[in-house]
Amino acid sequence: MTKKALVVIDIQNDITKNYKEIIGNINKSIEWAIDKDIHVVYIRHENLSSGTRTFKPNTNGAELASDLKIVSENIFTKYKGNALTSEEFVDFINKNEICDFYITGADAVACVKSTCYNLCKADYGVNVITDCITSYDKRKIDEMLHYYESKGSKLISLNNLLDS
Repeated sequence: MTKKALVVIDIQNDITKNYKEIIGNINKSIEWAIDKDIHVVYIRHENLSSGTRTFKPNTNGAELASDLKIVSENIFTKYKGNALTSEEFVDFINKNEICDFYITGADAVACVKSTCYNLCKADYGVNVITDCITSYDKRKIDEMLHYYESKGSKLISLNNLLDS
């Protein structure tokens, strides 16, 4: 295995809005990662706050989406936006000496944003696959892409990734 990981963030049943538009691309990026011998990691969000209705532990909404291609047992749960708040995920990174990440998933203005920011801050290589992320408010995606880039992430389209 290479020291790289494709990270799929929060593609769960409660991400009902807009994820269907990118699920095919995410699944293609997963196939690419397998072909390149790159770790595939799934990050699940669980919401422990009492006033919320989504991503509740042990509910169907918190499960990975059924049309998402699951190719590994590298499934880690987080309770905050930043995937690095999952100790199991950090242990996986350290154990496998991961230094470069390819980011897919949702939500572009929340968990993807926080994860990209914190990975860059920790001096990891971060590549956001631009047509493999979505948001509840798709009008903000372009703004988020500029933000990711300004914080050190590289942007790559799925087609350019597949051609590389």
